[in-house]
Amino acid sequence: MSNATHDDETLGELDALYLRRAIALSAEARRRGNRPFGAVIADAHGRVLAEASNRNGESGDCTAHAEVNALRLAGPLHGREVLAGATMYASGEPCVMCAGAIFWSGIRRVVFGIDAVSLRRFRGAVGRQQDLELSCRQVFEASPQRFVVHGPCLLEEAAAPHEGAWET
Repeated sequence: MSNATHDDETLGELDALYLRRAIALSAEARRRGNRPFGAVIADAHGRVLAEASNRNGESGDCTAHAEVNALRLAGPLHGREVLAGATMYASGEPCVMCAGAIFWSGIRRVVFGIDAVSLRRFRGAVGRQQDLELSCRQVFEASPQRFVVHGPCLLEEAAAPHEGAWET
């Protein structure tokens, strides 16, 4: 039995709101010279615990992905019991590193915009822009805990900040 299920429910109003915020953060990241990714963490009651964008370009830190940055903000302020009921909203499908960080945080629900396969269309064949071809679902399936993964969602909106962003 797989521990990373696909949540087939229609994207709810709150999920759409927070995913759109993550997408807006991805556009802001691009304007600041970073790759276009954003993330929002909301608790089980819909309160935003943290939001962040990719800061690789600004910081020179290869681990400064949006999801990791949001976890770095939320972790010290909220206990694992709060994060266990939270949702990670990511403008793009979490990479292997981010999926691992989500696992370690205790978050077990992920909603994402553009999927990794669609992102490869933007990244092209440039070696430094390639990723590990492993979906977040595959990472979460290795977990003894059950994950709910909803995505891709709002695909056209989530793809928009990537148009032309990977050409340099």
